Amino acid sequence: MRIIITGGGTGGHLFPGIALAAALRRRFPSCEIMFIGTQRQLDRDALAGLNFQQKAISCMGLKGMGLAHRLRSLASLPKAVLEAARLIRQFQPVLVFGVGGYVTGPVLLAAKLLGIPACIHEQNAIPGLANRLTARFVNKVFVSIPGDYPFPLQKTVVSGNPVREEILAAAEKKQSQQESNQPFTLLVMGGSLGAHRINVLMIEAAVIIKEKLNRPFRLIHQTGVADAEQVRADYAAAGVKEAEVFPFIKDMAAIYAQADLAVARAGATSLAELAVMGLPAILIPYPHAADDHQAANASYYVAGGGALMYREAGLTAAQLASVVVELAEDSSKRAQLGAKMRRMAVPDAAERILADCMALMEKNP
Repeated sequence: MRIIITGGGTGGHLFPGIALAAALRRRFPSCEIMFIGTQRQLDRDALAGLNFQQKAISCMGLKGMGLAHRLRSLASLPKAVLEAARLIRQFQPVLVFGVGGYVTGPVLLAAKLLGIPACIHEQNAIPGLANRLTARFVNKVFVSIPGDYPFPLQKTVVSGNPVREEILAAAEKKQSQQESNQPFTLLVMGGSLGAHRINVLMIEAAVIIKEKLNRPFRLIHQTGVADAEQVRADYAAAGVKEAEVFPFIKDMAAIYAQADLAVARAGATSLAELAVMGLPAILIPYPHAADDHQAANASYYVAGGGALMYREAGLTAAQLASVVVELAEDSSKRAQLGAKMRRMAVPDAAERILADCMALMEKNP
């Protein structure tokens, strides 16, 4: 059996694909999987060491770009579809599965033209342009959370968002552990590419937290590559020795297992991982996300009682520090948030998707 998974550009697109690929390997150890993604370094880093075939095609995004860029993108589409079709013919998959990002459009279109069954997964509460377009001709559409989507109802399934197996394992282990006397550990993350505004806020907030918190404190901060050195230097200059700074964290399972509270953007995959871990979160949605989809993502978890949301505009370091200190010192409230976060998790999302995909492939041998 051969499967193509296509998507990329951010970890939020790639990690659900990786989780699905791992579920396929568990069910069918001899299954061959090819990822077709972008030429970004992040795609290569996320898939490094996972023993999947990896290919890239030349294409560009459309949304949020100027007219000249959109025209170039449209002009490059036929070539991208031909490149994708060549890869599909060579690999001969029984299914093509899209996990989002502009690269999926040409690959899924090529699959359609070649008569290969295809599915997509939409992580966000408000779907991206690529998935809105490809939903018209794929066989099945999977979505992470309940909502009002512009997809054909008869082929839309609320599946949850697949989470990597090492994070699922860490979640099971964390639930079995008792409360320890370790320092209060705050995890700060802005997604796979980092979040500059959160980075800046946290430097000042950390000083206030350190002064006001009546217990040992530890900070793990994933900054993105661009800000890592500056943030590390700024923490040192501010005397925050408790801060550990990483540009990108490969082993998120180990980090989640250590955290008591997260300050994060509201990317759908990060939220799914936080939910599986039962980790309460202070969410600061990226204000420039397409169609403000991060705020919509966050609203689902806030409504479920597992997270708090603050808009970036107007949020001060003092306000952020105050909320962190309050939750750090109120273990009961933190536990309530964590329990409600965990109730919104869908740890078997990959298996749900796989079951429907297998039924589809049986109908289209």
